[in-house]
Amino acid sequence: MRDRRGRNTETDLDLAVSQCGQAFGSLVLFSLAINLLTLASPLYMLQVYDRVMVTGNVDTLLMLTIMAAAALLLFGMLDSIRSMLTTRISIWLADCLGPVYLANSVRSRLLGDGSGAQPLRDLQQVQTLISSPALGVLFDAPWAPVYLALIWMLHPALGTLAIVSTAILLVLGLANEAITRRALQAANQAQIVATMQAETTIRNAEVVSAMGMLPALTAHWREANSVGLRASKRASDRGAVLLGITKFARLFMQSAILGLGAYLVLKGQVSGGVMIASSILLGRALAPVEMAMATWRNFSAARIAYGRLKTRLQSLPDEPRRTSLPAPEGHLSIQRVTYSPPGGTAPVLYGLNFEAIPGEAIAVIGPSASGKSSLCRLLVGVAQPAGGVIRLDGSDLRHWNPDELGPHIGYLPQEPELFPGTIRDNIARMNCVDEGAVIRAAMLAHAHEMIQLLPNGYDTAIGDGGLRLSGGQRQRIGLARAVYGDPKLIVLDEPNANLDQAGEAALSAAIEEMKGRGATLLIVGHRPSTIAQADKILLLRDGRIEAFGSRDEILKRLRVAASEPPTPEKVQSEAERQERLTAEAAE
Repeated sequence: MRDRRGRNTETDLDLAVSQCGQAFGSLVLFSLAINLLTLASPLYMLQVYDRVMVTGNVDTLLMLTIMAAAALLLFGMLDSIRSMLTTRISIWLADCLGPVYLANSVRSRLLGDGSGAQPLRDLQQVQTLISSPALGVLFDAPWAPVYLALIWMLHPALGTLAIVSTAILLVLGLANEAITRRALQAANQAQIVATMQAETTIRNAEVVSAMGMLPALTAHWREANSVGLRASKRASDRGAVLLGITKFARLFMQSAILGLGAYLVLKGQVSGGVMIASSILLGRALAPVEMAMATWRNFSAARIAYGRLKTRLQSLPDEPRRTSLPAPEGHLSIQRVTYSPPGGTAPVLYGLNFEAIPGEAIAVIGPSASGKSSLCRLLVGVAQPAGGVIRLDGSDLRHWNPDELGPHIGYLPQEPELFPGTIRDNIARMNCVDEGAVIRAAMLAHAHEMIQLLPNGYDTAIGDGGLRLSGGQRQRIGLARAVYGDPKLIVLDEPNANLDQAGEAALSAAIEEMKGRGATLLIVGHRPSTIAQADKILLLRDGRIEAFGSRDEILKRLRVAASEPPTPEKVQSEAERQERLTAEAAE
């Protein structure tokens, strides 16, 4: 499928579904055999009533019973194989598309999307439907006309009643879809909102508990959840009424066809076997319609989930695979970079220009909200500049494949998140563990001794169900992860925020050693121990570079500026500067 510009718009979801075509073709063949074998029961009854009951031949009855048993046994085996096949299709889809939607969710999060793992829950919803018996309805329903035609062949009056019965149930099914669709959509959307609120509350359990926020957050969650519950109740109530009517209609129609068959037997137009066989055939024809209505909520939820999955990949397609670039040396160049956060209207960084060379450490300082953390996110490629370019060894960061650039970058955010697993796994960035490289990274970060004090050393489990680490311990392990593999560009955002005096000394030694290895470092922080290791200082204020140069030069300028009393000219200059920034932001 291509858009108006001739570009291929086929998503991974479309490709995966198309690759399931052969498997779904097999399901059609199985359904053909299953539905043909279903005829064994009405044919058996027809022969028993029309032959055995008339002739009294026990051998014929025995042979018919054996043939029917064999056919129904084969029917059961094929139905089981069909169920196993649908289960395998659902597992294959989940295995194929799970990584796609996990990567998509990560990229969406970087762009400010707060839906979290909802695409994976949607994928699970579709997977559950495919592996459930309800999917058989889609393959059995097309055989309903065959059963109706057979009933018609037995007698036109019976066929007419069967067609009318099927039409009534079909109308009820369409009515069920019409009156429950909006309520189900509202319930689904409200459930997503409530689940996201619950996940946020649980993720911030310490803050919630410490400041007594649980009652208020519970009230917010109940308010969001009640919207979904009310919509779900409306859909369930309406569906239940129609399902009850459907069951009545089906049972009554099966009784009615028996009554009509008995009338025709009395008139001598059909045999008793035809009466019984037509009732069985009608039950088989109506079964998919009733099954579809009983499982309609699952169908609707899966359809809505599939629509979201498709829209998700269309709105945020995969990044194109780029030509692999050689390993960088660490020469960083920032040229006229401007940045606006996702959803923001005004830039938080304006026209930044500076360079960093291998073996050099730059301390990034400035007041709060000056753009320091935003600059860090830009330098490691998790945010994209609105203007200008960031180059590593002369290549735009956007020209790198993220999985190839990642090993050459070390990043320690303000809040280092660790993952469920061992300390060894976390330092190795959850990749295949090179134990020698893990220990070298820990030693470089001066975390080896601290790790050895833990219960199982590098094999200590952390995260969910594991040991709870202190802020300083997480910071040290996060630093070891940042320097794992000797990356050429290392960005540390407030690396000493949770460190004690010994930790700061270890950090200073680590920075000095990383410089000696030829890494380019940018370190956000104001503590003297951080600035002492820097070769240059970058001072940000209101998103602009106020000063950039050698450490001694910038510190001298700052001391001079701090010692000078404010003059009317300086006050006027600062007011004009603030007014200019406000005007630029408005533009």
